[in-house]
Amino acid sequence: MTKVQPRLHFFSSRSRAAFDASDLPEGLNRGMNGLLAARGNEYFYGDTAVGLAINHIYQEDCVQGLAQLDAGSIDLAFADPPFNIGYEYDVYHDRRDGDEYLDWSRKWISGVHRALKNDGTFWLAIGDEYAAELKLIAQREVGFVCRSWVIWYYTFGVNCARGFSRSHTHLFHFVKDPKNFTFNADDPAIRVPSARQLVYGDARANPKGRLPDNTWILRPQDIPESFSADEDTWYFPRVAGTFKERQGFHGCQMPEQLLGRIIRSCSNPGETVLDPFGGSGTTLAVAKKLDRQWIGFELSAEYANKIKERLDATEVNAALDGAADPLASAPATPEVAKTSRRRVLVRRFKQQELLDEAP
Repeated sequence: MTKVQPRLHFFSSRSRAAFDASDLPEGLNRGMNGLLAARGNEYFYGDTAVGLAINHIYQEDCVQGLAQLDAGSIDLAFADPPFNIGYEYDVYHDRRDGDEYLDWSRKWISGVHRALKNDGTFWLAIGDEYAAELKLIAQREVGFVCRSWVIWYYTFGVNCARGFSRSHTHLFHFVKDPKNFTFNADDPAIRVPSARQLVYGDARANPKGRLPDNTWILRPQDIPESFSADEDTWYFPRVAGTFKERQGFHGCQMPEQLLGRIIRSCSNPGETVLDPFGGSGTTLAVAKKLDRQWIGFELSAEYANKIKERLDATEVNAALDGAADPLASAPATPEVAKTSRRRVLVRRFKQQELLDEAP
């Protein structure tokens, strides 16, 4: 596969029919080396029709925007939609009637499904209130297949006066075809060291490590041997107001390292990443840093302009913001600090051996 350097181009938010080759910068409409090319009133990246210009944030409703994308033109979609919990956005009303919210969700999820290639992948971030409903809509009504149900655990969660404080978000990993999808299992950033490597130094261990497994865990301060990339509960600090990573204009900002894990595992350099809810622009910024093409929609004109500014300042192959090892910000308590990590790993490995030997 030829690796193509993403180029950043912004156009006014007009309908597809309003574009022609003269809208593109000189040389971009030649269609050479897989670059974006205009043919009539449509855009192509290589041989893939994308309907709208890629490497662009469109200021418009995502349902309308998704309808303008050509079917089968997107490799990976990540969506962090409004949770319908009354959050104060500048133009969107986040307290809809439940049925209205679910009907709207059906529309945009169907739009994502239509836009994805047959081997495409869709990640959905959602809160507790509608996680079950949206998962069923995506699977039973739209036609997605759920590969993983990941829990993102974060610090600086929302304090609750009469309930347990919220410190997690659901991340659903969907694919269109369960037998044909991208998952970069041999990528060193995805695989993790096995217990045979870490504990025993066993020469029989696969030098590539192993793929992630499933587990239940508590807090990073209490169990520092957990919350690693080898489990389906991911620990990344929420981007709080004092963090250097914070963009400041949007209250719901995902960590770049979390999006990095998703984009690395489910797409390849040069492929196209879609975010129907641009928000703070993190998905698009990380996609650009990781050498992917990108396209997004954002309802708010103010947010769209801020995303544009962020992407203007983002360089291809730049390091992702935030700690690659988020446990560095979760110090252990004195009791836990005395616990031998080696002892814990040995115990967990022996437990796994017993499970493997069980009938």
